Amino acid sequence: MPLIDSGFRPAWWLPGPHLQTLWPFLFRPPPLQDVQGERLDTADDDFIDLAWTGPTDGPVVLLLHGLEGGLGSHYIRRSVTALVGAGYRACVMQFRGCSGVPNRQARSYHSGDTADLDFVLDQLRASGRAPCAALGFSLGGNVLLKWLGEQGDASGLGCAMAVSVPFQLGDAAERMARGLSRIYQKFLIDSLVAKCRIKFSRHPAPTATPLRQLTTFRRFDDQVTAPLHGFAGVDDYYARASSRQYLPQIRTPTLILHARNDPFMYPGTPPGAAELPQAVQLELTASGGHVGFVTGTWPWRARCWFTERLLTWLAEHRR
Repeated sequence: MPLIDSGFRPAWWLPGPHLQTLWPFLFRPPPLQDVQGERLDTADDDFIDLAWTGPTDGPVVLLLHGLEGGLGSHYIRRSVTALVGAGYRACVMQFRGCSGVPNRQARSYHSGDTADLDFVLDQLRASGRAPCAALGFSLGGNVLLKWLGEQGDASGLGCAMAVSVPFQLGDAAERMARGLSRIYQKFLIDSLVAKCRIKFSRHPAPTATPLRQLTTFRRFDDQVTAPLHGFAGVDDYYARASSRQYLPQIRTPTLILHARNDPFMYPGTPPGAAELPQAVQLELTASGGHVGFVTGTWPWRARCWFTERLLTWLAEHRR
C-alpha cells in the first residue's frame, strides 16, 4: 500500500512535537570517526565535498543532509553509525558551503537543487562507486524526491528513503513563521545570514535589503535564495523546487517517513494516497516531530527509530 500506518512508538517522556525534535539535537552522538574527505570540482569553478566512512567493499549509501546541516547533524551521525555497523559504506554529500569551508561562487544550495545531486551521482558511477541507495533528510529529502521524480525509471538506485520532507515549501515557510516553530526559523535564518555576510564580502549581494531584516524564510528566499539561483522570486522558487509535484513520476522503490505533528509543516503538507505511485510508500507516524522519532522506555535507553527503519528498508530491497 502506498500509504501505511507506522509501528513507531514515541518515548512517553518526550510528548509533543518539540521535545521529539529537540532531544536528539541537544543530545547528539559523538563525532564520526575514520572519515575520509573527497572534493569534487564542478564545471562552474566551485566544489562539493563528500565524506566517506565504513568498509571499502561495502555497498554504498549516499546521504543528503538538511538545511544548514552536515557531518555534525545528529541524524547524519546516527544514520552513518547504523549503516557502517550493518556493513554499508556511507557517503555524505555536503551541499555547497556546508562542509565548513565557504564555496567559491556567489550561489549556494537550495531545496530544489537536483543538478548538484545529479553531478555527484555521475561522478560516483564513473569512478565505480555507484550507490545502491540514497537517504535524504528534510531539505535533502526534498532534493532527493524531486530528483527521483525527474529521473523516473533512470535513477539507477536500488531504493531510497526520505525523512521529514517539506513537500510544499510555501507551506513550510508559512508554518515556520508561526508559534514555537519560529524558534527553529530563527536558528536556521541566523546561520544562513552569517554565511551570507562572509559570502557578500567577496561577491556582490543579490539584494539591497539589509541582511538583518531578512528574519523569515519567505523574506530570505525572496531576497537571497531566488535571485542567487535563477528564480523569478520567492513564489517561483517555492513552486518549482517543491517535491510534492514530482512524486507521481517516481519509479524507484522509495520510503517516506513523516510525523503528523512535524512542527516544520502543517498536517496537510504531506501528499495523499492518490498522489503516490506504487513505487512510493508514505509511512505516517502520529508523533515524532522533525527528524526526531525518539523511542525508548527511559532516557538512557533512547534511540532514534528512523535508523532502524532505514536498515529494514535497505534489507528488504537488497533481497
